Amino acid sequence: MKLGIIGLTGSGKTTVFEALTRNISESAHKGETRIGTIQVPDSRVDILSRMYQPKKTIYAQVEYFLPGIQSQQEKNRELSIWTQVRDCDALIHVVRNFSVYGMPEPAPYKDVLALDQELILSDLVVVEKRLERVELDKKRGKPVSPEEMSLLRECHQLLEQETPLRKFPDIASSHLLRGYAFLSAKPMLILFNNDDDNDDLPDVGDLTAKETCMIIKSKLEHELAQMTEEEALDFLQEFNISKTATDRVIKQSYELLGLISFFTVGEDEVRAWTIKKDLPALDAAEVIHSDIKKGFIRAEVLFYDDLIDAGSYAEARKKGTVRLEGKTYIVKDGDIAHFRFNV
Repeated sequence: MKLGIIGLTGSGKTTVFEALTRNISESAHKGETRIGTIQVPDSRVDILSRMYQPKKTIYAQVEYFLPGIQSQQEKNRELSIWTQVRDCDALIHVVRNFSVYGMPEPAPYKDVLALDQELILSDLVVVEKRLERVELDKKRGKPVSPEEMSLLRECHQLLEQETPLRKFPDIASSHLLRGYAFLSAKPMLILFNNDDDNDDLPDVGDLTAKETCMIIKSKLEHELAQMTEEEALDFLQEFNISKTATDRVIKQSYELLGLISFFTVGEDEVRAWTIKKDLPALDAAEVIHSDIKKGFIRAEVLFYDDLIDAGSYAEARKKGTVRLEGKTYIVKDGDIAHFRFNV
């Protein structure tokens, strides 16, 4: 899962990136492209690891991407940033909601709309260029997909109405449009970057009902990211923070993208695997290895809670909570799966 961090100048994108990834760098140049990969905190993996004492414990991972400015020319700056985040699974929009000397008072609602306009405009340019190319192809007698053209015209109409494509999931997720990597079609998490003493969402009208929004105090979280585990615990208690921003952003990102985790366990390895919700066992097997999908026979499935209740896999089997499932079984969050296959 790759999440691109975007926002207007002065919103605190770099501070948010460093707080989330614990990748603190005083030597990093302003405008530098940065990538940080972190483990997804999951207490279930911790407990399974203590139970099995494996040689390796592997958590699911999230990659945060902070695009850099590859062009110093003003007119090309945004273009270079949007090009870099097109392959991200989702976007995190950092919005300034703190005061800073030398800058105007924060205007979160205005800033959200301003950046959304940039995404919409970028997509509109892509659609118009493609439609122009199609007209040329038709004149030259080249085959054109009517369904793709119909979808592109729908996109054009929505974008001209200044509507981000993510508002229409059926269009945004169409496999025919996947290659365009539309920016306004990507799921978006809006992070309002507050002052340390501000726990409130800003006044943004009905925006919070229409979009996925969260508060972050990036300066405070940045300090937390540089502490030891013991110091961090005291810090969290002092500021009455139940979960770090990393935990909350990851959880929200999973929900935003419709992701879940299933597990494989054994003496060699305990591992969390990230998949889309409603994925059948056959496709979940492919996430581990294509050969498992090719030779799929059955999936032996035990729900995490049932394993904990039983105390061991053997006891769970005696209780009848270990099940054999076929290719079409929909894998659930918390399933422990062992795939039987023959290649």
